[in-house]
Amino acid sequence: MILPPRTSARERLLDCAQRSVLEKAFAATSIEELIAAAGISKSGFFYHFRDKNELAKALLHRYLEEDAAIVDDIFRRADELNEDPLHGFLIALKMLAEVMADLPGGHPGCLAAAYCYQEQQFSRDVVELNRQSMLAWRARYRARLDRIAERYPPRLPLDLDDLADMLATVIDGGITLAKITKDPSVLARQVMLYRATVRLLFQPA
Repeated sequence: MILPPRTSARERLLDCAQRSVLEKAFAATSIEELIAAAGISKSGFFYHFRDKNELAKALLHRYLEEDAAIVDDIFRRADELNEDPLHGFLIALKMLAEVMADLPGGHPGCLAAAYCYQEQQFSRDVVELNRQSMLAWRARYRARLDRIAERYPPRLPLDLDDLADMLATVIDGGITLAKITKDPSVLARQVMLYRATVRLLFQPA
């Protein structure tokens, strides 16, 4: 199906590529099918992207930037509602779960995870971009956990990097579990379970 012309050709190509990569992997996604779906010529594709690997890099960049913008906005709104670092984090996790629950038909899939499983298809710089993005998520969550731990010492010995990584793990694992079980609500429930874990770890006795 050709997408409506309300977006640029470049964005249409990225939209089509993202759907295809999530549905059937990068290796099975051809330039021919992308230009047909986006409604452009082959020369139009090469005007925007030098080759398929450049498309892959641009696609990952866009995905990571959009994900970060969504999460940063959630945490910004949570901070506006509560200045306490623990309560603000719990509010943000509740908002995140609600966003996940409201996705029509469930989450379409994690592009970063798809790239990880298909690493051999990408150049070294694309693989490194994906790795750096995961470390950035760790740092983003760890900064908040540090502020929480400073005010509320954890009730059990724990590595805050591991707890930060756990949120990314819960989200990616929740997406996979929701798809396998055909139950889109699983993802939101997993985020809420992580929220309960954080509450128990830091809430004063």
